[in-house]
Amino acid sequence: MTPELGLRERKKRHTRAAISDAAIRLFLADGFDAVSVVDIAAAAEVSKRTLFKYFPTKEDLVVHRFADHVDEAARVVRDRMRGQTPLDALRAAFRAGLDNHEPSTGLCDMPEVLACYRLVLDTPTLTARLAQFLTSGEMTLAEALGPPGELDARLAASAIIAVRRNLCEANWRELAAGHSAAQRHPVAVAEAERAFDLLSGGFGGRY
Repeated sequence: MTPELGLRERKKRHTRAAISDAAIRLFLADGFDAVSVVDIAAAAEVSKRTLFKYFPTKEDLVVHRFADHVDEAARVVRDRMRGQTPLDALRAAFRAGLDNHEPSTGLCDMPEVLACYRLVLDTPTLTARLAQFLTSGEMTLAEALGPPGELDARLAASAIIAVRRNLCEANWRELAAGHSAAQRHPVAVAEAERAFDLLSGGFGGRY
């Protein structure tokens, strides 16, 4: 029974990846707006119905690549070391991401990642969907910061997610404009440190 479920899951992941890869290739070659869902389904050799089963919207074909990081902030807070504040844990994690040039920080200049950055930045509907997508992590972060529904935790989560998104987008734009990750790194670190200092001061050391 277990091997069968494992095989089914592998097939689903393979299909999902094939659809997304086909979409990205077409988007990069012809532009997001010029490519239809029918074109993508044909290139991936699946039906339109199957495509929408995996990706509810056309924008999700691109934005899903950031899906693993939606709840990242909440995971960092929950898994922080004993005695470490949530903001210190988030600062350390973001700094490590910058040092390792992780795509989730916007500081990765691998050609395929850079192409996705440019695609998002050049397409208003993708930029809007990505902002909406990233903001969806606020609720889980608020739950990690405090009791359910607590106002301070909700406000802190909203501010933290907004700051992280702002830092990432600033890095994307600089790399898309032609700067290398190595060139951008010192500025990205300085901006991140300043941002987390402001967050820490703004919440009076509570987080």
